[in-house]
Amino acid sequence: MTSEAPENGDQTATPTEISPTLLRDVQADLEESLLGGPRRYTRAEIADVAGVSVERADRLWVSMGFAVDIDPDSVMFTEGDAAALRTIASLVDRGIISPEREVAAARALGQSLSRLAEWQVSLISTHIVDQLADSAGSDEQAIREQVRGLTAEILPAVESLQAYVWRRHVASTTGRNVGNPGEEVASRTLVVGFADIVGYTSLTRQLGARDLADLLERFESASTTVIGGHQGWVVKTVGDEVMFAVESPADAAEIALQLQERVLPDESDPELRVGLAMGPVLVRFGDLYGSVVNTAARLTGSARPGTVLIDEELAHELDGAPDYYLKQLRPRRVRGIRRLEQFVLRRNRDA
Repeated sequence: MTSEAPENGDQTATPTEISPTLLRDVQADLEESLLGGPRRYTRAEIADVAGVSVERADRLWVSMGFAVDIDPDSVMFTEGDAAALRTIASLVDRGIISPEREVAAARALGQSLSRLAEWQVSLISTHIVDQLADSAGSDEQAIREQVRGLTAEILPAVESLQAYVWRRHVASTTGRNVGNPGEEVASRTLVVGFADIVGYTSLTRQLGARDLADLLERFESASTTVIGGHQGWVVKTVGDEVMFAVESPADAAEIALQLQERVLPDESDPELRVGLAMGPVLVRFGDLYGSVVNTAARLTGSARPGTVLIDEELAHELDGAPDYYLKQLRPRRVRGIRRLEQFVLRRNRDA
């Protein structure tokens, strides 16, 4: 079958390519807008302006996840960078962050915001590139003015939303932590859980990028809803796995069972494995560490698809609860744990 000939003898239209020079200019405009001004300081100059040593400025810069140009004369810092260094120094001077913890605090902040930045840049870039494509062929200066206007409109909205979500999370975390130690590192008794997708590795080979993205979005969205709906919080997600924590044993049990019931419920969806363990954990910059975390991870790996395994401590807390049925399994020896006590958690259908 032949295609219809274009009217007036024109050749089939092709998308107009965007000039590489224009893209570089737009990128420079975006960077200046994001950084609050042009780059104007070298490493030595930024340290002097911020009132800190070059070594300290370099440590903080790298800890936040940014590269330091080895050329000492390279102009790479802005007024915004100087203000950030002064802010960190003032938090240390006022005793809010201890001197030995400032690098760890900077690293935690950088790692947390790096993933958020990836999503935001994807969102903003897609919109701006679409606008550039629509404007291709127009005067380049006019296009740059248009992009500056879009940036001035989009960035404050995204920044405002980001600040709102951050404040809400601070309020929620404050509610959980009242009366607990306020240091960067603290020990708390929590139930730690993991839920992961069974057969994820083979799925990555079978599914296309769009289908895989849809699966992960449904997994993360539904699991976050279940965890947050029962006083828990997501510690982190890593591809096919979500790690969460909760204070109440009963809430932990409900989260685990509802994860199995409500997350990826379609017959064609892969199954989940869930593991829970209870005990003292080290809380450090929002992440959790210790043997309880290791036990929860091992239980998750040992669980059969579609089941929930819990440790002895949590089983003791749930023993006698009318809504749940516990079945003790034979102990297992797994890597790092000589004797792993394990219990299957199910709903008590007779309750």
